[in-house]
Amino acid sequence: MMLGKPAAALRFTPHAQASRSRPFALKAVMAPAASDISYDQAAGPLPAITPPELPPQVRDSSQLKVTRQGSVEPYTLVEGPEAWYGRDYQHNIDQWAITLSETHIAELDAAIERVLANKTITQEGNYLHLINSVTKEDFPLETLGPILKEVQQEVLRGRGFALLRGLPVERWSRQQTLIAYWGIGLHWGNLRRQNEKAHLIGHVKDVGVDSKHQNPTTRIYLTSVAQPWHVDGTDVVGLLCLKTAKAGGKSSLASSVTIHNELLKRDAEIVKTLAGTWYMDRKNEVPEGKLPYYVLPVVHYHQGYLATSFNDTYYQLAATPGRHPGVPPLTDAQVKALAAYREVADSVALDFWLQPGDLQLVHNHTQVHNRSAYEDYEDVDQRRHLLRLWIAPSAEDGAFPLHDSFAELWHSTQPGNRGGIYIEGYTETIPLEAEVGNKLAT
Repeated sequence: MMLGKPAAALRFTPHAQASRSRPFALKAVMAPAASDISYDQAAGPLPAITPPELPPQVRDSSQLKVTRQGSVEPYTLVEGPEAWYGRDYQHNIDQWAITLSETHIAELDAAIERVLANKTITQEGNYLHLINSVTKEDFPLETLGPILKEVQQEVLRGRGFALLRGLPVERWSRQQTLIAYWGIGLHWGNLRRQNEKAHLIGHVKDVGVDSKHQNPTTRIYLTSVAQPWHVDGTDVVGLLCLKTAKAGGKSSLASSVTIHNELLKRDAEIVKTLAGTWYMDRKNEVPEGKLPYYVLPVVHYHQGYLATSFNDTYYQLAATPGRHPGVPPLTDAQVKALAAYREVADSVALDFWLQPGDLQLVHNHTQVHNRSAYEDYEDVDQRRHLLRLWIAPSAEDGAFPLHDSFAELWHSTQPGNRGGIYIEGYTETIPLEAEVGNKLAT
């Protein structure tokens, strides 16, 4: 069962609408396209990615072939529910969002108490610790569980995003909220580590360090500056809103399938560039034995599926002169492709404002998302705060097959056991509050 239909309108108005922020861009040195790339020989070369050759008919957009996920061919228009436009959903959120009932909330309350009574999760200081092995059976949800399954399928096999509303985050304690969010996530797949400390739930908030993002290695979700179009390092990402900002902080989604189609109709050479070799920076979160950068194309055609991995700023950072000896500057074609991608994403986007208790779920292989800059309240308890989940569903649930290039960052391409950031020496935990180094963020 697919949830909801294209709505006629979606417009939240609790804050003044901010104009779409232009993506943060690092100053990058451009260079002509080169066939001879020098690698860091001390660390060993990373493989270059050769994109598929363009067939003659793609020069004429009227001759483009149409395919669907599961049987996608390179440089074809991909149709299906994932290929939506913002206007399809921009008018009425109630036609596709799901509001939880009192029965659903009561089931969550009971499941939280069960977890605490069974000591499935225990608290020590700022951390919630898990027992070694947990499954969704440790968090039973009799009537909500089937709805969560339908939501998962809408995200993986349908339009690629969903929104649950009505989680009582203002009534629950932080511990209860985190346990509920963790338990809901178990119904969607395996939870993945989100940083070098092995946190299974991330705190998306301005932590007060590098708030204006002067240091390009700072992960932008820890600041209040605009987050450019991007995907997260996992199959599915969840965002649960606890608090909104004083002003700004608008969320946007765009179908990367639609963006691919529009770029293909505009200039197939752009798509070919996006399917080639792209160097991405690890922002200093480097597993043992790995280089501080890796190669991952933006557009992937693999085993009949189109998947996109777009992370604006990571490409520019990796290509910063002198940062990595093995990484060449961005080519003119790459700079053009990035600009075109942003332009099309802006033109097809769906904009909205997350409210406390809203839980957004997004498929990273078929969608990109961003967030506008925001201004916070002086009161630290009122500041904008979201909680993030990284989720790896199984192949049976609809996880895409992925190209081997994903394994360099994701540690594996095996569905259900891929994605996240893995640094040796840390045990998986859930922090009650965001941390900066070894200190709590205020």
